Amino acid sequence: MSTKILIDTSKDNNVCTSNQTDNANPKVEVLYCDISHYSQNFQFCLCCLGVFLFYLIYGYFQELIFSLDGFKPFGWYLTLVQFAYYTVFGYAESLFKKVTRRIPLRTYSLLALLTLGTMGFSNSSLGYLNYPTQVIFKCCKLIPVLIGGIIIQQKRYGVLDFLAAGLMCVGLALFTLADSQISPNFSYMGVFMISCALLCDAAIGNFQEKSMKNYQATNCEVVLYSYSIGFVYLFFIMIFNGNLQKGITFCARHPLETYGYAFVFSLSGYLGIQIVLTLVKTCGAFAAVTVTTCRKAVTIMLSFLFFAKPFTFQYLWSGLLVVLGIYLNIYSKKQSNISSFNQRLNNILFTLQRLYRNSQSPRKLNLSHV
Repeated sequence: MSTKILIDTSKDNNVCTSNQTDNANPKVEVLYCDISHYSQNFQFCLCCLGVFLFYLIYGYFQELIFSLDGFKPFGWYLTLVQFAYYTVFGYAESLFKKVTRRIPLRTYSLLALLTLGTMGFSNSSLGYLNYPTQVIFKCCKLIPVLIGGIIIQQKRYGVLDFLAAGLMCVGLALFTLADSQISPNFSYMGVFMISCALLCDAAIGNFQEKSMKNYQATNCEVVLYSYSIGFVYLFFIMIFNGNLQKGITFCARHPLETYGYAFVFSLSGYLGIQIVLTLVKTCGAFAAVTVTTCRKAVTIMLSFLFFAKPFTFQYLWSGLLVVLGIYLNIYSKKQSNISSFNQRLNNILFTLQRLYRNSQSPRKLNLSHV
């Protein structure tokens, strides 16, 4: 699922420890079940279990659908079905939470288009790439996000951010090269599609960040309107190009392997997002990114285990380069937070010192007149 999770790392604590108090977040929920009365270490373990469980199910069923003989040309139809499921889930959650729309529909029209590009190109790329290669590409979304942040929000990045992006580029290129040499399903069309998905992902992350901050919108609202409007877009596009009827005809012959599996992987992805949000709330961004990165590594290993595909050790060390780039990016954010905190602390001390000197200066003047 490509709905963005906006993580404010400036408020992040470095580690999840039992010494942290629950005053800042009095109520903690996992799938609408209150777990506030448990210790924070138990909350962390519960969230980790949920993230691994739901996202491993998500990845397994997604790859299982594309292993169905003859399904690979219907990636966009799978996206249509997935958008329909997310719309239903988002609508049910909005009724439960009584969510009202805050972001204008004009903004959602753009967000829906970008969401459609992210999910559609990502799903369709599995018709041309191995699932591990697709996951590695998704791990490298820092690269287009960095470019998008510079262009859209005029952000400035440090040396470590660019070094991280460079390591990801090298690791990604080597992983893709290995895949092109040994994989019978490799196609540069898949590389083009997943690259388009990453570009849309970068744009949607920056636009969502600005929209949600400006209008104080919830994740539930963004999910509902982005996917429902995206469903309408894709529905009419597929009617126009004739692929809608082809997808319906094919899936009618395999309802369990298509609609049934799509329901499971859509529901698991939707629930997984909720648990990641809880993990961010209880233990901070660093813990959340660490857990999700480990989850992606396990997903790749299980993909080789459950689905027959060729393997080379170049996959291993090129993947490790990507992981190193991810953690350099995390470290860069943590360092910037520490630097900004030290700068604020120095400013406070300097202000207090100046106030103290100003308070003493009248006394010196009075003494000089005595």
